[in-house]
Amino acid sequence: MTPLLNTQDSTGGLVGPWSAVSCTDTELATRIQELEKEMRVLMWEQLQYIAEADHRAIHTDTTARSLQVWLQGLLNIDPRDAKSRVTVARNVEDRRTLYGETMPPDLPDTAHALSEGAIGLEHARVIVNGIRRLPGYARCHQVAEVESTLAGYARTMPPRELEKLAERIRYLLDQDGAFRDEETQHEARELHYATARDGMTVIKAKLDRETGAKFAALMQPLAAPRPEIDGEKDPRTAGQRNADGFAALLDLALDHDGMPRTGGQRPQMTIAIDFEDLKRGLEVIGEDGMPGTLNTERAITAQNARRIACDAEFLPIVLDGDSLPLDVGRAKRTAPTHIRAALLRRDGVCAFPGCDRPPGTSEAHHVQHWADGGATDLDNMVMLCAHHHRSLHNQRWDITMRDGRPQFIPPPTVDPRRTPRPGGRALPAQHREYLRELIPAPRGPAGES
Repeated sequence: MTPLLNTQDSTGGLVGPWSAVSCTDTELATRIQELEKEMRVLMWEQLQYIAEADHRAIHTDTTARSLQVWLQGLLNIDPRDAKSRVTVARNVEDRRTLYGETMPPDLPDTAHALSEGAIGLEHARVIVNGIRRLPGYARCHQVAEVESTLAGYARTMPPRELEKLAERIRYLLDQDGAFRDEETQHEARELHYATARDGMTVIKAKLDRETGAKFAALMQPLAAPRPEIDGEKDPRTAGQRNADGFAALLDLALDHDGMPRTGGQRPQMTIAIDFEDLKRGLEVIGEDGMPGTLNTERAITAQNARRIACDAEFLPIVLDGDSLPLDVGRAKRTAPTHIRAALLRRDGVCAFPGCDRPPGTSEAHHVQHWADGGATDLDNMVMLCAHHHRSLHNQRWDITMRDGRPQFIPPPTVDPRRTPRPGGRALPAQHREYLRELIPAPRGPAGES
């Protein structure tokens, strides 16, 4: 019998751990990508078989009460995973008529991307759920545009970001329904607290997204990890840091003048929304604008944004290519409040490519160092989380500005070709461009375009 470690594939190469160990870093990364694509293609094939099993009602020959339960037992997977596969399979299957003619899937662009291995099951689940949540008229008249948009961006967006875009599309096409959802969330709000037998207080809460945004804005700076001391990281768990942050919040509530400031600003709930969209409903009754974005990166209707704005402080930011004509000279090294606000608007918490750090405190980095004559303005600054700020300095990444946005050039040790990587995140401004594609161009008087 041939030893397992000497097993070869059809191409003559070794398989198993020995082949992985012998790979270079580049070969290893390439093979991981290839395997992911192959697994996605195999998942696509499995979905076709699941759809056929559904048509045959194969589960009725067993004790399973549904195809989902049958699949869960067959594959030993979680109920949510089984439900996702069945749901997606029904929407991306290659259908045939009674006469043997091939019919396109319900979601053809999603099916095509799956078959190529360009997107995964979770992407497809987000698209299916996004289509299902559209209002009836949109499912009848705009489903092809919405599905094509989501499937296209799924090729470059992770599922979580794609889900935010799908939500914004629904908020655009069903603003009345979105507003009702927000009102329903408000009605469903609840917070319970009790003292356990050991004397600890137990808190359970469900907060609507507006209240949740306020809570997150206050908790994030208070529950952030402590700075490292002699290379030792903060030993507290995330849950412990949240509890400590909440305790600090209660202390500060008793003495509100002691509220901490981040970059000169007190933690606060913020809404980013185009001024024209904000005032549109005030000028024309019943005409709503594009949805805004809370500091939690979730959408909020223009109608609720206008209500909140009745008792709020306005910070106007003029956007022109995502840059601002701001220049405070070299006298101040730390970015002042108005520049930090503009940087956060452009870059988010961290502009470094692929940064998955959740919203929280961040650091304003000078592209050309302040000590070398670099100006404290938008064209010479970028927001970075502490981790990537440190990595950028230690590994000597370069940053250039292109069309008002930062591009990160890796060092040769990371990429020998030093290919520039666009920075930033999917900003509301970018989301607005996606949504504009779904809106027909306005027509002038007498049918003129």
